[in-house]
Amino acid sequence: MLSAQLLLAAAVGLVLGGIVTFFILRRRERVRRELEKSEARDEASRILKRASDEADTALRAGELAGREEGFRVREAWEKEETRRREDLERAERRNEERSVGLDRQVDQLKARELELGERVASLDDRHAEVTRRDAAVKEAGRSARVRLEQLAGLSAEEAKKELIESLEDEARADAANTLREVKEQAQREAEREARKIVTLSIQRMAADLTAQTTVSVVQLPSDEMKGRIIGREGRNIRAFEQATGVDVVIDDTPEAVVLSAFDPVRREIARMALAELVEDGRIHPGRIEETVEKAGKEVERTMFEAAEEVLYELGIHNVHSEIVKTLGRLRFRTSFGQNQLQHAKEVALLAGNMAAEMGLDVAETKRAGILHDVGKGMTHEHEGTHVELGYRLCKKHEESAIVLNAIKAHHDEEPHYFAETFLVSAADAISGSRPGARREMVEGYVKRLEKLEELAMEHPGVERCFAIQAGRELRVMVEPSRVTDGDMAQISEAVARKIENELQYPGQIKVVVVRETRAIDFAR
Repeated sequence: MLSAQLLLAAAVGLVLGGIVTFFILRRRERVRRELEKSEARDEASRILKRASDEADTALRAGELAGREEGFRVREAWEKEETRRREDLERAERRNEERSVGLDRQVDQLKARELELGERVASLDDRHAEVTRRDAAVKEAGRSARVRLEQLAGLSAEEAKKELIESLEDEARADAANTLREVKEQAQREAEREARKIVTLSIQRMAADLTAQTTVSVVQLPSDEMKGRIIGREGRNIRAFEQATGVDVVIDDTPEAVVLSAFDPVRREIARMALAELVEDGRIHPGRIEETVEKAGKEVERTMFEAAEEVLYELGIHNVHSEIVKTLGRLRFRTSFGQNQLQHAKEVALLAGNMAAEMGLDVAETKRAGILHDVGKGMTHEHEGTHVELGYRLCKKHEESAIVLNAIKAHHDEEPHYFAETFLVSAADAISGSRPGARREMVEGYVKRLEKLEELAMEHPGVERCFAIQAGRELRVMVEPSRVTDGDMAQISEAVARKIENELQYPGQIKVVVVRETRAIDFAR
């Protein structure tokens, strides 16, 4: 019973102790909070005071800065006011000086006005005097003109007409002399430079030119072979002529057979086929056809290789095979006896050398030179001129504009658009007109010389003319009574242009006009 009471008392004591402890702790917490509030109020008071002090300090600093800025602004304004006042004073002084100057100029103008008035009056008097004198001079001139007309027997209009005609003749003669001098000087300079370029170009190349004929000769081992060529009842020779398209001439020439044809390609095929038949000894129609076909292929290969060799020598590449094939046909084409492949090669070399001397495109010039007559390899199989055929062929295979222009321009079918094409035309003329390059029939040669003289005789004032130096020069004799020295240049130019327009000729023709004046007297 006692222990229960003790436990109860202990429990009550613990509860009371806890309550007392709780209140004690709560009291301490309240006290701590009061202390913190008191410290916070003190800190706030210190902060407010410090802020107030700083604000007072900033206010005093702002007031000082404002006063200093006000002083600076006022000082700047005073300086600006002083400068403006000085500018106004200077402007007033300049205005005063200008006013004085204007007053002085006004006085000078008034003085000049008075002087001009006096001069005008004097000039009016002089004008009246000049008018009177002019009337007197005109009257004297009319009197003198009437007197001169009476003395000369000519009216003023007739005299004026004669004077104008004489002045026109003198002016025409002076103009012709000046034109002749200018042309001679230009020709001398141009000929000197052109001669230098052409001479250098010709010296750098030496192309041998062989003349082709219309016949080929095939040597035979013996005259007995002629009978085998003819065959029984002539069947072999007929089969050969039919297969080749050439005439076989078997005459009394020992150990030789002549093949005649205008087409050099067919003639070469026939020559190779007959030579092989003679060497083989088996001659009959079947063998003839086989051999001719084989010879045709061999000639085609030979022409192609010849064209490739020429292009390789000239350093020309990337030419279409069809163009090369057509170019190879020129190996057996001739013009006035001149081999056309050799002629094309010569033109390319000459034009290329001249292009090198003049600083132009050498490669394109050579290409245009070798292809300028390529159409001649197609004229036997196609319709049209060699210019048209060559132009279409090269245009089809996308040759350059210089090549196309050279093909047409070297026969004047279109203007020269490039300097290189001028060189191609010049080289073509040089290659065709140089001595020994081409042969010409006697009849055609004589007709050309006669036509030259006829063209010159058509010009008024021409008395006689002579074609000399194988038609390279034309001497024109004029009547001295009808042609003056000043007219000679006009006649030479007119005759030269007429020859260019109406005559075909290789190279160039020099026209020389000769006027002879004779003074005759007798000693008695």
